[in-house]
Amino acid sequence: MAVHAHPDDESSKGAATAAYYTSLGDEVMVVSCTGGERGDILNEGMPQAALAMARRDLAGLRRREMAAAQSVLGIQHRWLGYVDSGMARDDGTFPPGSFASIPLEISAEPLVALVRSFKPHVMITYDENGGYPHPDHIRAHVVGVEAYRAAADPARYPDAGEPWQVSKLYYDRIFNPGRLNAVYDDLLETAPESPLVSRLRDMRGWMREPDVDITTRIPAGEFFEARDRALRSHASQVAPDSPFFFWPNDVQRRAWPTEDFQLIDSKVTTQMPETDLFAGIENAG
Repeated sequence: MAVHAHPDDESSKGAATAAYYTSLGDEVMVVSCTGGERGDILNEGMPQAALAMARRDLAGLRRREMAAAQSVLGIQHRWLGYVDSGMARDDGTFPPGSFASIPLEISAEPLVALVRSFKPHVMITYDENGGYPHPDHIRAHVVGVEAYRAAADPARYPDAGEPWQVSKLYYDRIFNPGRLNAVYDDLLETAPESPLVSRLRDMRGWMREPDVDITTRIPAGEFFEARDRALRSHASQVAPDSPFFFWPNDVQRRAWPTEDFQLIDSKVTTQMPETDLFAGIENAG
Protein backbone atom coordinates (compact mmCIF):
# COMPACT_ATOMS: atom_id res chain seq x y z
CA MET A 1 0.00 0.00 0.00
CA ALA A 2 1.36 3.38 -1.05
CA VAL A 3 -0.08 6.51 0.58
CA HIS A 4 0.04 9.67 -1.54
CA ALA A 5 -1.21 13.21 -1.15
CA HIS A 6 -2.70 13.93 -4.59
CA PRO A 7 -3.52 12.12 -7.81
CA ASP A 8 -0.34 12.15 -9.97
CA ASP A 9 1.95 11.62 -6.94
CA GLU A 10 1.59 7.86 -7.38
CA SER A 11 2.94 8.16 -10.92
CA SER A 12 5.95 10.34 -10.12
CA LYS A 13 6.92 8.48 -6.95
CA GLY A 14 7.19 4.73 -7.27
CA ALA A 15 5.07 3.96 -10.34
CA ALA A 16 7.68 1.68 -11.90
CA THR A 17 7.90 -0.22 -8.63
CA ALA A 18 4.11 -0.60 -8.53
CA ALA A 19 4.08 -1.91 -12.12
CA TYR A 20 6.96 -4.26 -11.31
CA TYR A 21 5.12 -5.85 -8.39
CA THR A 22 1.80 -6.13 -10.21
CA SER A 23 3.68 -7.94 -13.00
CA LEU A 24 4.74 -10.49 -10.38
CA GLY A 25 1.14 -11.03 -9.34
CA ASP A 26 1.30 -9.00 -6.13
CA GLU A 27 -1.60 -6.81 -5.11
CA VAL A 28 -0.74 -3.11 -5.00
CA MET A 29 -3.08 -0.44 -3.65
CA VAL A 30 -2.50 3.28 -4.02
CA VAL A 31 -4.35 5.62 -1.67
CA SER A 32 -4.84 9.25 -2.73
CA CYS A 33 -5.53 11.31 0.39
CA THR A 34 -7.05 14.23 -1.54
CA GLY A 35 -8.58 14.87 -4.93
CA GLY A 36 -6.09 17.55 -5.94
CA GLU A 37 -8.89 20.09 -6.25
CA ARG A 38 -6.68 23.10 -5.51
CA GLY A 39 -3.92 22.16 -7.93
CA ASP A 40 -2.92 24.42 -10.78
CA ILE A 41 -3.24 23.61 -14.46
CA LEU A 42 0.40 22.94 -15.28
CA ASN A 43 -0.02 21.96 -18.92
CA GLU A 44 -1.68 24.58 -21.08
CA GLY A 45 -0.88 22.41 -24.09
CA MET A 46 -3.67 19.95 -23.34
CA PRO A 47 -6.38 19.41 -25.98
CA GLN A 48 -8.92 22.20 -25.81
CA ALA A 49 -11.74 19.98 -24.55
CA ALA A 50 -9.61 18.74 -21.64
CA LEU A 51 -8.36 22.25 -20.93
CA ALA A 52 -11.92 23.54 -20.79
CA MET A 53 -12.86 20.78 -18.35
CA ALA A 54 -9.80 21.53 -16.23
CA ARG A 55 -10.90 25.14 -15.91
CA ARG A 56 -14.50 24.14 -15.22
CA ASP A 57 -14.09 21.00 -13.10
CA LEU A 58 -10.48 20.25 -12.20
CA ALA A 59 -11.50 17.74 -9.53
CA GLY A 60 -13.54 15.75 -12.06
CA LEU A 61 -10.73 15.80 -14.61
CA ARG A 62 -8.20 14.64 -12.07
CA ARG A 63 -10.43 11.67 -11.23
CA ARG A 64 -10.44 10.72 -14.91
CA GLU A 65 -6.68 11.11 -15.08
CA MET A 66 -6.22 8.95 -12.00
CA ALA A 67 -8.38 6.21 -13.50
CA ALA A 68 -6.23 6.25 -16.63
CA ALA A 69 -3.01 6.00 -14.61
CA GLN A 70 -4.50 3.19 -12.52
CA SER A 71 -5.24 1.25 -15.70
CA VAL A 72 -1.68 1.70 -16.97
CA LEU A 73 -0.12 0.45 -13.74
CA GLY A 74 -2.58 -2.36 -13.01
CA ILE A 75 -3.03 -1.22 -9.44
CA GLN A 76 -5.95 -0.95 -7.07
CA HIS A 77 -6.85 2.59 -6.03
CA ARG A 78 -8.82 4.25 -3.26
CA TRP A 79 -9.63 7.87 -2.49
CA LEU A 80 -9.26 8.73 1.18
CA GLY A 81 -11.84 11.43 0.52
CA TYR A 82 -10.27 14.66 1.76
CA VAL A 83 -10.12 18.01 0.01
CA ASP A 84 -6.83 19.42 -1.24
CA SER A 85 -5.50 22.00 1.25
CA GLY A 86 -3.50 24.09 -1.19
CA MET A 87 -0.70 26.15 0.31
CA ALA A 88 -1.13 27.80 3.69
CA ARG A 89 -2.81 31.20 3.76
CA ASP A 90 -0.94 34.28 4.94
CA ASP A 91 -1.97 33.60 8.53
CA GLY A 92 -0.78 29.99 8.32
CA THR A 93 -4.25 28.45 8.24
CA PHE A 94 -5.97 26.28 5.66
CA PRO A 95 -9.49 26.29 4.24
CA PRO A 96 -11.99 24.68 6.64
CA GLY A 97 -12.52 21.01 5.90
CA SER A 98 -9.32 20.63 3.90
CA PHE A 99 -6.94 17.74 4.59
CA ALA A 100 -4.33 19.71 6.54
CA SER A 101 -6.95 21.35 8.76
CA ILE A 102 -8.62 18.18 10.03
CA PRO A 103 -7.51 16.67 13.38
CA LEU A 104 -5.32 13.62 12.99
CA GLU A 105 -7.61 11.30 14.93
CA ILE A 106 -10.33 12.02 12.37
CA SER A 107 -8.30 12.00 9.16
CA ALA A 108 -6.39 8.82 10.02
CA GLU A 109 -9.39 6.60 10.71
CA PRO A 110 -10.36 6.00 7.04
CA LEU A 111 -6.79 4.97 6.29
CA VAL A 112 -6.71 2.64 9.29
CA ALA A 113 -9.90 1.07 7.95
CA LEU A 114 -8.29 0.60 4.52
CA VAL A 115 -5.20 -0.98 6.07
CA ARG A 116 -7.33 -3.38 8.09
CA SER A 117 -9.43 -4.38 5.09
CA PHE A 118 -6.66 -4.61 2.46
CA LYS A 119 -4.13 -6.13 4.89
CA PRO A 120 -0.90 -4.94 3.25
CA HIS A 121 2.44 -6.40 4.26
CA VAL A 122 4.24 -3.20 3.23
CA MET A 123 3.33 0.49 3.50
CA ILE A 124 5.08 3.33 1.67
CA THR A 125 4.66 6.99 2.46
CA TYR A 126 6.72 10.21 2.53
CA ASP A 127 9.24 11.41 5.09
CA GLU A 128 8.65 14.11 7.69
CA ASN A 129 9.11 16.84 5.06
CA GLY A 130 6.56 15.26 2.74
CA GLY A 131 9.20 14.70 0.07
CA TYR A 132 8.69 18.40 -0.53
CA PRO A 133 6.95 20.74 1.90
CA HIS A 134 3.43 20.91 0.52
CA PRO A 135 1.02 20.76 3.48
CA ASP A 136 -0.84 17.76 2.07
CA HIS A 137 2.40 15.84 1.57
CA ILE A 138 3.42 16.49 5.15
CA ARG A 139 -0.05 15.49 6.30
CA ALA A 140 0.09 12.31 4.21
CA HIS A 141 3.26 11.40 6.08
CA VAL A 142 1.63 12.03 9.46
CA VAL A 143 -1.54 10.14 8.57
CA GLY A 144 0.39 7.28 6.95
CA VAL A 145 2.63 6.74 9.98
CA GLU A 146 -0.35 7.00 12.32
CA ALA A 147 -2.23 4.35 10.35
CA TYR A 148 0.81 2.07 10.25
CA ARG A 149 1.10 2.22 14.03
CA ALA A 150 -2.57 2.21 14.91
CA ALA A 151 -3.89 -0.48 12.58
CA ALA A 152 -2.43 -3.26 14.73
CA ASP A 153 -3.76 -1.91 18.02
CA PRO A 154 -7.23 -3.24 18.91
CA ALA A 155 -7.72 -0.40 21.38
CA ARG A 156 -7.40 2.25 18.68
CA TYR A 157 -10.09 3.03 16.11
CA PRO A 158 -12.21 0.05 17.25
CA ASP A 159 -14.88 0.78 14.63
CA ALA A 160 -12.38 0.58 11.74
CA GLY A 161 -12.21 -3.22 11.46
CA GLU A 162 -10.17 -6.06 12.87
CA PRO A 163 -6.55 -5.17 13.73
CA TRP A 164 -3.83 -5.82 11.17
CA GLN A 165 -0.06 -5.60 11.67
CA VAL A 166 1.75 -4.19 8.63
CA SER A 167 5.18 -5.81 8.46
CA LYS A 168 7.28 -2.97 7.02
CA LEU A 169 7.13 0.81 6.64
CA TYR A 170 9.15 2.60 3.95
CA TYR A 171 9.73 6.19 2.92
CA ASP A 172 9.87 7.01 -0.76
CA ARG A 173 13.36 8.11 -1.87
CA ILE A 174 12.78 8.15 -5.65
CA PHE A 175 14.04 11.70 -6.13
CA ASN A 176 17.53 11.65 -4.70
CA PRO A 177 20.73 13.50 -5.64
CA GLY A 178 22.58 10.28 -6.48
CA ARG A 179 20.09 9.42 -9.21
CA LEU A 180 20.17 12.94 -10.66
CA ASN A 181 23.95 13.02 -10.67
CA ALA A 182 24.27 9.58 -12.25
CA VAL A 183 21.91 10.47 -15.11
CA TYR A 184 23.65 13.84 -15.59
CA ASP A 185 27.09 12.21 -15.75
CA ASP A 186 25.90 9.63 -18.28
CA LEU A 187 24.37 12.30 -20.50
CA LEU A 188 27.46 14.46 -20.22
CA GLU A 189 29.52 11.55 -21.56
CA THR A 190 27.13 10.16 -24.18
CA ALA A 191 25.09 13.17 -25.35
CA PRO A 192 26.79 16.39 -24.16
CA GLU A 193 24.87 18.51 -26.70
CA SER A 194 21.49 17.40 -25.35
CA PRO A 195 19.44 20.34 -24.03
CA LEU A 196 18.63 18.14 -21.06
CA VAL A 197 22.24 18.50 -19.86
CA SER A 198 21.80 22.16 -18.99
CA ARG A 199 18.42 21.46 -17.41
CA LEU A 200 19.88 18.76 -15.16
CA ARG A 201 22.81 21.02 -14.34
CA ASP A 202 20.35 23.62 -13.08
CA MET A 203 18.51 20.97 -11.07
CA ARG A 204 21.76 19.88 -9.44
CA GLY A 205 22.16 23.44 -8.22
CA TRP A 206 19.01 23.36 -6.10
CA MET A 207 18.43 19.67 -5.51
CA ARG A 208 20.93 19.32 -2.69
CA GLU A 209 19.02 17.24 -0.23
CA PRO A 210 20.93 15.85 2.74
CA ASP A 211 22.17 12.33 2.33
CA VAL A 212 19.55 9.74 3.20
CA ASP A 213 19.96 6.09 3.97
CA ILE A 214 18.65 4.30 0.90
CA THR A 215 18.17 0.77 2.17
CA THR A 216 16.18 -0.75 -0.67
CA ARG A 217 16.68 -0.53 -4.43
CA ILE A 218 13.96 -2.08 -6.57
CA PRO A 219 15.05 -3.29 -10.06
CA ALA A 220 12.20 -1.54 -11.85
CA GLY A 221 13.98 -0.32 -14.99
CA GLU A 222 11.89 -2.52 -17.27
CA PHE A 223 8.83 -0.56 -16.16
CA PHE A 224 10.05 3.01 -16.72
CA GLU A 225 7.88 3.25 -19.84
CA ALA A 226 4.80 2.24 -17.85
CA ARG A 227 5.72 4.89 -15.28
CA ASP A 228 5.95 7.50 -18.05
CA ARG A 229 2.59 6.50 -19.53
CA ALA A 230 1.01 6.79 -16.09
CA LEU A 231 2.58 10.21 -15.61
CA ARG A 232 1.31 11.42 -18.98
CA SER A 233 -2.17 10.26 -17.97
CA HIS A 234 -2.13 13.21 -15.55
CA ALA A 235 -2.11 15.66 -18.44
CA SER A 236 -3.37 18.62 -16.42
CA GLN A 237 -0.33 18.31 -14.15
CA VAL A 238 2.44 16.98 -16.38
CA ALA A 239 3.52 18.33 -19.76
CA PRO A 240 4.33 15.40 -22.08
CA ASP A 241 7.92 16.57 -22.61
CA SER A 242 8.61 17.88 -19.10
CA PRO A 243 12.39 17.79 -18.49
CA PHE A 244 11.72 17.46 -14.77
CA PHE A 245 9.99 14.11 -15.20
CA PHE A 246 11.05 12.64 -18.52
CA TRP A 247 14.66 11.64 -19.01
CA PRO A 248 15.77 9.10 -21.66
CA ASN A 249 14.92 5.70 -20.30
CA ASP A 250 17.90 4.00 -21.91
CA VAL A 251 20.13 6.44 -20.04
CA GLN A 252 18.27 5.82 -16.79
CA ARG A 253 18.55 2.06 -17.17
CA ARG A 254 22.32 2.42 -17.61
CA ALA A 255 22.89 5.03 -14.93
CA TRP A 256 20.26 4.28 -12.26
CA PRO A 257 17.95 1.34 -13.07
CA THR A 258 16.23 1.23 -9.69
CA GLU A 259 13.59 3.02 -7.65
CA ASP A 260 14.74 3.66 -4.13
CA PHE A 261 13.24 3.48 -0.65
CA GLN A 262 14.28 3.74 2.98
CA LEU A 263 13.14 1.11 5.47
CA ILE A 264 11.89 2.98 8.54
CA ASP A 265 10.39 0.19 10.63
CA SER A 266 10.18 -3.57 10.28
CA LYS A 267 8.44 -6.26 12.27
CA VAL A 268 10.43 -8.95 10.43
CA THR A 269 14.12 -9.70 10.09
CA THR A 270 15.75 -8.54 6.88
CA GLN A 271 19.28 -7.94 5.63
CA MET A 272 20.58 -4.72 4.12
CA PRO A 273 20.77 -3.69 1.40
CA GLU A 274 17.47 -4.98 0.04
CA THR A 275 16.28 -5.46 -3.52
CA ASP A 276 12.74 -6.46 -2.52
CA LEU A 277 10.19 -4.58 -0.40
CA PHE A 278 8.93 -7.96 0.81
CA ALA A 279 12.35 -9.21 1.96
CA GLY A 280 11.98 -11.12 5.21
CA ILE A 281 8.21 -11.29 5.08
CA GLU A 282 8.01 -14.65 3.38
CA ASN A 283 9.98 -16.15 6.30
CA ALA A 284 8.11 -14.37 9.06
CA GLY A 285 6.21 -16.40 11.57
